[in-house]
Amino acid sequence: MPAVAESPEPILDPPVETLAELETLRGGLDADLPDKILDRNLLVATWNVRAFGDMSDSWKRGAKDSPKRNRSDALAIAEVLSRFDVIAVQEAKANLRSLRHVMKALGPEWGLILTDVNPPPAGNGERLAFLFDTRRVRPSGLAAELVVPEAEIKKGRIAEGELQKQFVRTPYAVSFISGGQTFILITLHIKYGEKAAERTEELRGIAKWLSNWSRRTEAYNQNLICLGDFNIDEREGDPNFEALTSTGLKPPDELQGLTRTVSDKPGKPHYYDQIAWFTTSKRAKLTLDFEENAGHAGRFEWNKHLLTEMDPQKASWHISDHYPLWVEFGM
Repeated sequence: MPAVAESPEPILDPPVETLAELETLRGGLDADLPDKILDRNLLVATWNVRAFGDMSDSWKRGAKDSPKRNRSDALAIAEVLSRFDVIAVQEAKANLRSLRHVMKALGPEWGLILTDVNPPPAGNGERLAFLFDTRRVRPSGLAAELVVPEAEIKKGRIAEGELQKQFVRTPYAVSFISGGQTFILITLHIKYGEKAAERTEELRGIAKWLSNWSRRTEAYNQNLICLGDFNIDEREGDPNFEALTSTGLKPPDELQGLTRTVSDKPGKPHYYDQIAWFTTSKRAKLTLDFEENAGHAGRFEWNKHLLTEMDPQKASWHISDHYPLWVEFGM
């Protein structure tokens, strides 16, 4: 029988209430997500973990706790993350206490690569991070923050009016290898701003930058995949979605119509989180196996299995206001 990855290691000695919560959460994960099967599949995910910084040194949740996230929450986050091979995480903060507890729970087989802090106010004091299961995935060499060289603008590859300044939170690219196949993940967290129109320029600039980069990686079959929090409100016909997809990036159809946050209503989702790659030309064409309309992508609604009696917005400070978004590739 193919090998299936084990659950995270425990942090110290959790109380019985926490263990019961985790057992319920595992049941939901087992039902909703594919198994990680060695040499058979690759599970790539993105998750904006709300204010992923400090945490309280307690197991039980108290109304006056500050911050709200605690040890039980860290274990729950680790349990979800453990079901994927590599995860792009947004909103990691300067304070790494929660992240360190999660990494301890995941165990020594897990690796971490993250950026320095994007300073406030525009960068909100956030980091971008990749967590990965070294039993199935390992870095293959590249790690880079994406900036726009002045020559790109001078040569007309990115028009001067399309990107007046560098990205608010610099996109972060890391290459990985699994089963002999290399893939480059570019994670980002688009500025939110006061109006949706304020995001269009940055989204279009990133789409053009990635299109230009794909021409350089075409010959190497490096599987260029963009994922993260794009802060897109709608999909078809939305100027920001059109900006993202203007150069050929396309999310899988299976993600269309799925809610992304705990506050989304059925039939009225936002499209903040996305996973996308080039599909309209041979540039950076995937060699990873993904079959359109075959159910190989989705999101995990963690609040259907955890903190179900708590108001969703209050629960979001314990876990997140976003759901993890994932894609399964064949190997």
